Amino acid sequence: MTAGSEKKLFPYFLFEIALVALLTLEAVLLFAVLFPSHLGREIDFSAPYQPRPEWYFLFLYQLTKYFPGRLTFVGAVLLPGFAFSLMLLAPFLDKGSATALRERPGAAAAALALLASMTILTVLSLV
Repeated sequence: MTAGSEKKLFPYFLFEIALVALLTLEAVLLFAVLFPSHLGREIDFSAPYQPRPEWYFLFLYQLTKYFPGRLTFVGAVLLPGFAFSLMLLAPFLDKGSATALRERPGAAAAALALLASMTILTVLSLV
């Protein structure tokens, strides 16, 4: 290979890329062995288990408390599904030509009501 010619991808650059990838993988594995991560607190197996959903589902969890038994499907699926479907269809239901939020009080009130109800239900589920 002459000094002015370019290196070809195969085999020269491919070998360099593979070598750097393997060295990086080795360094990551070495750090994983030398500095293991601690995964949270110790588990107390004698304590009663109370499962709770993640924070983004807490408002649905709170709704299941208000609709117990056979009504759980209504409170956890139908009502939120209807509310979110209305929000999804809001641009098609509101045919106004205004683009400013203060010129669309109905859409703003609906969005604010949905956001407020989700926030209130989430806070209530944490209490």
